[in-house]
Amino acid sequence: ASQKSSAKSLRVTIGEAFERLHRLLRERQKAMLEELEADTARTLTDIEQKIQRYSQQLRKVQEGSQILQERLAEADKHVFLAGVASLSERLKGKIHETNLTYEDFPTSKYMGPLQYTIWKSLFQDIHPVPAALTLDPGTAHHRLILSDDCTIVAYGNLHPQPLQDSPKRFDVEVSVLGSEAFGGGVHYWEVVVSEKTQWMIGLAHEAVTRKGSIQIQPSRGFYCIVMHDGNQYSACTEPWTRLNVKSKLEKVGVFLDYDKGLLIFYNADDMSWLYTFRERFPGKLCSYFSPGQSHANGKNVQPLRINTVRI
Repeated sequence: ASQKSSAKSLRVTIGEAFERLHRLLRERQKAMLEELEADTARTLTDIEQKIQRYSQQLRKVQEGSQILQERLAEADKHVFLAGVASLSERLKGKIHETNLTYEDFPTSKYMGPLQYTIWKSLFQDIHPVPAALTLDPGTAHHRLILSDDCTIVAYGNLHPQPLQDSPKRFDVEVSVLGSEAFGGGVHYWEVVVSEKTQWMIGLAHEAVTRKGSIQIQPSRGFYCIVMHDGNQYSACTEPWTRLNVKSKLEKVGVFLDYDKGLLIFYNADDMSWLYTFRERFPGKLCSYFSPGQSHANGKNVQPLRINTVRI
């Protein structure tokens, strides 16, 4: 009975999600058609005004032609040429170049990558979109190097940075936490993991211990997935759960519905599901990142990067 109830609830959720998108698409279509109507009306008005100017200019030219024909009938060529010069002065500035071109009608505005344009406008109404998270330098292991904007983290093979130690900082695990703590709501972010052979990402309780060797598992306050041995993926459960990943992950999506106790990982390229943690979270959570150690032979030197989507 509970399975049937759950399936019914999911059907409703899926239906509502698609109905919202259908409604947004209908609204976008209506707005675009109204914009096209307004553009068309404005363009037709402009074209009518151009035609009126053409007509006025044509009348001026016809009047000038009539005068020239009359002057041609005069025998004295000097008088005729003087008349042409005075007529030229009278017409100067009265004939303006007016072009009617294909671009007078705003077709090209609606002929570009229309589906992409619509998708971009839809993106503004979709929730949640990938959050622009930042890393907290105060938690970073002294071997980790962060970018100036705190969105990229790499393992440094050079001497450790002379960072001040604090209870917040990881001293053994090459880890760093996000600067924002989540105590409720729905959140989603993406992490670029391209070309790496080792990494670990997920969530950690705000109050996790940062010192010494740590077991990354739910009972210790960590909810993560890991890439290991170059091409293997697992969820950091007790014991680890091997993930069915068909092709090398380039970008991982992390979805947190705090109030429902859900943490879901996706292949962010096609949003295919990877793993779900179902937990009753006892406190605030921070995003967790470990780029893993890199090696002198060049393995795993690539950083982890928070994928900031700008629309």
